[in-house]
Amino acid sequence: MNMDNFNWNRLEEYKFEDIKRKVNFVKKNYFHLKEDIIDKILRDLKSDSRKNVNALSVSFYNFVVNKKREIKRIKEMYSFDKKFGRYIYTAGADEVGRGPLAGPIAAAAVILNLDCKNDEELILGIKDSKKLTPRRRSELSEEIRHRALGYNISVINNVEIDKRGISWCNNEVLKRAVEGLKLPVNMVLSDGYSIKNLYNNNEFIIKGDAKSASIAAASIIAKVYRDSLMKEYSHIYTEYGFEHNSGYGTEEHIKAIKKYGICKIHRKSFLKNIM
Repeated sequence: MNMDNFNWNRLEEYKFEDIKRKVNFVKKNYFHLKEDIIDKILRDLKSDSRKNVNALSVSFYNFVVNKKREIKRIKEMYSFDKKFGRYIYTAGADEVGRGPLAGPIAAAAVILNLDCKNDEELILGIKDSKKLTPRRRSELSEEIRHRALGYNISVINNVEIDKRGISWCNNEVLKRAVEGLKLPVNMVLSDGYSIKNLYNNNEFIIKGDAKSASIAAASIIAKVYRDSLMKEYSHIYTEYGFEHNSGYGTEEHIKAIKKYGICKIHRKSFLKNIM
């Protein structure tokens, strides 16, 4: 069956498998279709007498509803950042790895294009990185890196954490992430608290990774980057399960510390009550 000449008015001439393939094609090209075309497809699927096609119509309807809901949610996050629109470039900054017993603390700063001309330019799916599956985080991290106007990632290792303290390192890693951006940032949105000693304008947003598109994007690429580092370390220090726990103090990790001792990437200052 030639799918290029697919006729929604004559669904009865198509096998279910052909219709399903066409619906999947429509989903992938959703942003290129006008709303009245989508509505017609929904009506045609619903009017078909076959149960499996009717079930497909329900599935496609749910897809459309969820897509519209997600577009609305993301537009609100972009609009939140655009409230600071008197600035040319606004960056979001977030850190990951404040609490683990091992490994570095990492931060990212991201500049998104907040002046999207159409819905297709929005990065759908961004949210607090902890609420995403590892696979979805990885997909979004790649998309953010590709589509952002600019981004930078900074890390501070466990040696400096032990030397300077986690509070200083937490602020410093965010500061370094912002200062490493290539574009002239006028405003920095940070999650939860302000970044000290930053020469840029800075607004801190409570639960920022749920409100700000830029902060959410930063939280995603920072977490994916740090998790990737910890997986690399897991091949060197095989006893601690870093590929699963990312250095956090899970029961498995603490048992391994008590059995094997510490390795070079453990934060000694975090282990006083364990060793």
